[in-house]
Amino acid sequence: MAWFMRGIERGHFSVRHPFTGALRRVYADAARVHSIVFWSKNFGPFLEGRCGERLGKAGYHLFFNFTVNSEAPLLEPRVPPLKQRISQMQEIAARFGPDCIQWRFDPICLYRTADGDADNRGDFLRIADAAAGCGVSRCVTSFMDLYAKVQRRAEAMDGFSFVDPPVTEKAALLEEMAGRLAERSIRLFTCCEPEALAAAASEKGIRAAACIPGGLLMRLYGGRVSLQKDGGQRSAKGCGCRVSVDIGSYRDQPCGHQCLYCYAS
Repeated sequence: MAWFMRGIERGHFSVRHPFTGALRRVYADAARVHSIVFWSKNFGPFLEGRCGERLGKAGYHLFFNFTVNSEAPLLEPRVPPLKQRISQMQEIAARFGPDCIQWRFDPICLYRTADGDADNRGDFLRIADAAAGCGVSRCVTSFMDLYAKVQRRAEAMDGFSFVDPPVTEKAALLEEMAGRLAERSIRLFTCCEPEALAAAASEKGIRAAACIPGGLLMRLYGGRVSLQKDGGQRSAKGCGCRVSVDIGSYRDQPCGHQCLYCYAS
């Protein structure tokens, strides 16, 4: 957050191309930026520094993709305790309104250990109750993608393996989640899961998500943003994100959570 706020105060960021390493300048003054979309599993530094208040006063609109998964030290060894993350969600909703929060229960992980088959949905309903309690109405999910580096990481662990279920099982899991969320007035969206989404019952009301939801941002804040799909994302896999500029870097702003399933670690 210190790096980010310095860039905001400066009015621009130097963004490194992820493949070529070339730097380009991205202007970030409020007159040129409709909304800032944050992704995180830990908004503690953001809240403690009152960064949102400072950004709001400067004229920026804010949107939060907040990943809150179950307590799972095997999968997410260095994220804050679940109680703390739920408290952060409640605090964001209280300060900035629940409509600007998109709760991500992401990814769903099925795996096998010496004790048998398991998944990471153990605290799903607890989180859903908390989200509903503070007015959050959108939940986005997807299933873990077994990238080669993730596979190698899993193979290095004794007696552990990830499980990629068939599409029919994925659809059934989505239907179950959607039903439980509907009881709490939360709607379920999927991120890049076209096959499972197509296989799920249409009456469950599950829809494809957009992490950069241009239409929603305009409904929240007015003004105009591009509704063109972002060609740099996984459009073929159903990504609904609209055009945006990503200023983050896995190399220059590395994450310390060390999640077992992470494709960027």
